[in-house]
Amino acid sequence: MYIADLHIHSRFSRATSRDCGLPHLDWWSRRKGIGLVGTGDFTHPAWRAELREQLVPAGEGVYALREEFRLPESRAGEIPRFVVTGEISSIYKRDGKTRRVHNLILLPSLEAADVLSARLEAVGNIRSDGRPILGLDSRDLLEMILETCPGAELIPAHIWTPHFSMFGAFTGFETVEACFGDLAPHIHAIETGLSSDPPMNWRVTALDGLTLVSNSDAHSPAKLGREANLLETERTYPALLRAIRTGEGFGGTIEFFPEEGKYHLDGHRSCGVCLTPAETAARGGLCPVCGKKLTVGVEHRVEELAARPAGFRPQEAKPFESLAPLPEVIAASTGFSAAGKKTAAVYETLLRELGPEFHILREAPVEDIAQVAGPLTAEGIRRLRQGQVELRAGFDGAYGTVALLSPEERTWLAEPPGAGETTIKRPRR
Repeated sequence: MYIADLHIHSRFSRATSRDCGLPHLDWWSRRKGIGLVGTGDFTHPAWRAELREQLVPAGEGVYALREEFRLPESRAGEIPRFVVTGEISSIYKRDGKTRRVHNLILLPSLEAADVLSARLEAVGNIRSDGRPILGLDSRDLLEMILETCPGAELIPAHIWTPHFSMFGAFTGFETVEACFGDLAPHIHAIETGLSSDPPMNWRVTALDGLTLVSNSDAHSPAKLGREANLLETERTYPALLRAIRTGEGFGGTIEFFPEEGKYHLDGHRSCGVCLTPAETAARGGLCPVCGKKLTVGVEHRVEELAARPAGFRPQEAKPFESLAPLPEVIAASTGFSAAGKKTAAVYETLLRELGPEFHILREAPVEDIAQVAGPLTAEGIRRLRQGQVELRAGFDGAYGTVALLSPEERTWLAEPPGAGETTIKRPRR
């Protein structure tokens, strides 16, 4: 089994890190334990030129970074593969309403990327942004892809995001058929996005029969794998395509806790207002502070389209794991800042001593983690694996947070009774 993150961005997309180049993507994939990663942004000519220069074929439809471009500090071990991917932002009118839909595209080769990009450039500007904005209906985009490259795959991206997605509260549709019309049978999968997880999507009958995929949509290499897919296939494009289209070899997903996503609940970030769907309904959809319309979150939108109760699980449902990025887990366990030097030092020590991040989060013995990083981080990872987390939900563009240990528990675990002169009672849970 390997881990795949198919939706990322290069440094040619807006609001991305300058490190979003192939050497750093390769290095961070190794550090994370990701076996297959999307290139992102295949439409951008300068990025395609770098892909042709720096990648070498490494199997049918997949590539590896040429050895001379690898960073000196790259860890030994399995070499990550790259698959050609990109995202298109379609903004268009349909049924008297402006639609803003993002779609992820997977391609079987760099040659196919050249051909499709030439078709797209006839529609609009693909040179100013790695994720181009085109006035192209999602249905017509899919038709163009099928005509140009039958082996390509279009996956509606982060389908619940309020402003830019197929089912988004502000500009979206209510069914796959409404978005893609007669070509809806060519949609085989959807991307759930950071603010939803499989149980939320299982409630929506419009998604029955579709593979639920999860990806990071990373704008910096360190964010790779915050959501990802588990594949039980060989690392080739045909095997990946078969898994997505049929579920054969698709082993499930690795998820954010949906509350961590920045559009999970309703609210107004500028007003400091975060509301549940019921609270929003009670206020007529208006902010109690400024009186303007609230940003309707993913949970609310799922409730609107769901035909099944919470807790429903289809018979054919794939498994999933809910995790948080290792630096966040370290911080939530120790009380350090997630972006601070202390957390970074613990993180680097863990990777050096125990291996890639996903191995540490999912498989490494807790006893080994304790020996390397201490009892607080070890206990935090144990709780994460058990789902023993406290969550503060994100809303209106603000990410949610994860809590694992309270200050009192940190004190007790760091110095249990009998370890010093003062006895500290363990708090009740």
